[in-house]
Amino acid sequence: MPDPRHPERWPRRILLAVTGLSPQVVTETLYALAVRRDPPFVPTEIALVTTRKGAEHVRLDLLSQEPGWFHRLRRDYDLPEIAFDESRIHVIRDAAGRPADDIRTPADNEAAADFIAETVRSLTTDPDSALHVSIAGGRKTMGYYLGYALSLFGRPQDRLSHVLVTPPFESHPQFFYPTPEQRIIHSLDRHSTPLDCSQAEVTLAEIPFVSLRHGFDDRLLRGKIHFSEAVAAARRALGPPSLVLDLAGRKIRAADQIVPLAPARLALLSLFARRVLAGEPPLAGPPKHVPDSQWAECFLAEYRRIRDNEMDGCDATEQALRDGMDGDYLYQAVSKLNRCLEEALGAAAEPYKVKHDSRGYHLDLPRKAVRYAAIGENPDGEEAS
Repeated sequence: MPDPRHPERWPRRILLAVTGLSPQVVTETLYALAVRRDPPFVPTEIALVTTRKGAEHVRLDLLSQEPGWFHRLRRDYDLPEIAFDESRIHVIRDAAGRPADDIRTPADNEAAADFIAETVRSLTTDPDSALHVSIAGGRKTMGYYLGYALSLFGRPQDRLSHVLVTPPFESHPQFFYPTPEQRIIHSLDRHSTPLDCSQAEVTLAEIPFVSLRHGFDDRLLRGKIHFSEAVAAARRALGPPSLVLDLAGRKIRAADQIVPLAPARLALLSLFARRVLAGEPPLAGPPKHVPDSQWAECFLAEYRRIRDNEMDGCDATEQALRDGMDGDYLYQAVSKLNRCLEEALGAAAEPYKVKHDSRGYHLDLPRKAVRYAAIGENPDGEEAS
């Protein structure tokens, strides 16, 4: 695996940008990356997110035979083959699923956010790729969504940037990159001053970002996802922990999600939750292969609260612990509980898992984060129990 500190060494190098009606940001960014950067980051492919009108500008200005500014740039600076054609132009769909001409309504913004998030998620699934994201083009909302999507899905080898062009070349419709030889255009003011494109300066400003990818369940990383879902998952992973236990309902609320638990697993979690509320220290586990009756009674007290009137002499858990609980039983029970939490919550499960360290077994949560309540579908509707 290449070094994440050197994305230019990765086998698949992707430049992803948003564009509007000024496709120049693509060639400006490519110039800054492949010509000006030291060491150069030469993309193996380019992907664009744009509107229907923006795609037409890219096709005519960059990919045509004439003027074909993308092809000119490659020839001028002897750049290698870069995969970039109409199939790599991703046109945003509006709220009705049609190619969008612009992004104006709240519904259009939501659709654009989902489209951009899915594009970034998809491009970051390849472990051999390094993604360079430019937010220089398109509407400000498009750049915001693209940058935020990289925060949600970005990996250590991925980068985020904005390209800066010196005036009066900035936003000039006839300027695409600093040419190696003299090329004259004219300023847009009333003086129509001659300008030499070879004298323009283009600078890439890298933007640091915090990757929130670690907070996602693998299912969110593998499958299609809405922008709002990704943001909610990141919030759950980063937010303050809160554990609500509903023994009668046989479920918990953790990381803002309701998780049903089998009675034995819920009983084990409840045992440690009560110790948190009582301010009690970690518990040393029972010896291996030596049943401990006190451990069994502590656990079964919680278990019987949950099973209530369902208990009978044939209960498998009661039978297994009739002589006490040994270290193997406890270790396996904790592992099963933690695995169940991981499957339900992904990386957000970490604060709610029962820990085992030199101090013993414990739930590493602050007292204020734990409570018992009847859990409804809405957390605001919970009632203390």
